[in-house]
Amino acid sequence: MRNFDMSPLYRATVGFDRIADLLDRVVATDVAQPTYPPYNIEKTDENAYRISIAVAGFTADELTVEVRDGALIVAAKKATEEEKRTYLHRGIATRAFERRFALADHVRVSGATHADGMLHIDLVREVPEALKPRRIAIDARGARETVDAKAIEA
Repeated sequence: MRNFDMSPLYRATVGFDRIADLLDRVVATDVAQPTYPPYNIEKTDENAYRISIAVAGFTADELTVEVRDGALIVAAKKATEEEKRTYLHRGIATRAFERRFALADHVRVSGATHADGMLHIDLVREVPEALKPRRIAIDARGARETVDAKAIEA
């Protein structure tokens, strides 16, 4: 396991503690991250993403998807079976799970669908107008003309 010293980052920056916390969390959970259930993360457009999770054996009612504290949390818990079954081989895991995905700023969940044993969660990054690049108009008159006009009025 690697240890990173974030103190130089804390000394030289203000307001970036969330990034440092995220790095700490990624390094700390890298080893302990569960591998069940398998999932894919794909970029479907410039500002759109999709997380697909294999949830074979779970119904839509047994799955929960929620956003809390900047994280997407997907959980499943199998309802108790009424009838007792005898399996000769049980290869489909239906154990309970909770999977967390850290969301970047301005990323929101736009929807979730469950079909054919797959849970698809669509995400969209919506950058506010204030943060989008904008072009500043340049006045064609020079600053000298403005100063000269004020001197004439006085």
